[in-house]
Amino acid sequence: MNSLDRELTEATDGLPLGGPSAEALRALTARAAKEGLLDVAYAQVDSPFGPLTVAATSRGLVRVAYPERPLDDVLTNLAEEISARVLEAPARLDPIRRELDEYFEGRLRRFSEPIDWSLTRGFARKVLEATAKIDFGQVRTYGEVAASAGSPRAVRAAGNGLGSNPLPVVVPCHRVVRTGGALGGYTGGLERKEFLLTLEGR
Repeated sequence: MNSLDRELTEATDGLPLGGPSAEALRALTARAAKEGLLDVAYAQVDSPFGPLTVAATSRGLVRVAYPERPLDDVLTNLAEEISARVLEAPARLDPIRRELDEYFEGRLRRFSEPIDWSLTRGFARKVLEATAKIDFGQVRTYGEVAASAGSPRAVRAAGNGLGSNPLPVVVPCHRVVRTGGALGGYTGGLERKEFLLTLEGR
């Protein structure tokens, strides 16, 4: 155990439910980042749906999770798939927190934060990369997204890829609908899909 590990342990052991002070955590987080010991930073962001969990690596935003996904599950997945060095670091997430606030207020049409695609693979990644290019207020069909991803007949696989989207809202799978305009599915629930499309003027 190195000195930073000991400090993190001491900062969180034997304290009341409030835990360590915000100032102490900020200092430890800054030191972890400086020493290269912080691979994944996470924070929670208010939204019309409740608190979203957002996480980022040095490459970019890697996860956005809706409130019903337990925080422990999100962090466990990040630790298993990316790195066990996961730490709450709200300041690192300030840019995407601001963009999400502006989006939900109707003032942001395109997210500019870089994306880390580490939680996606294969055809699903191609589908999500194609989906990320759909403009604000526009919709595409599952077939169109499958074609954009290079496999026009793989409509069902495109739907599965969208259903596994680790970055909802930012990678706008809500903008993908059935041929004819029916909403189709949405991992976050159809009410959220309808809310987001309405927010975008659809």
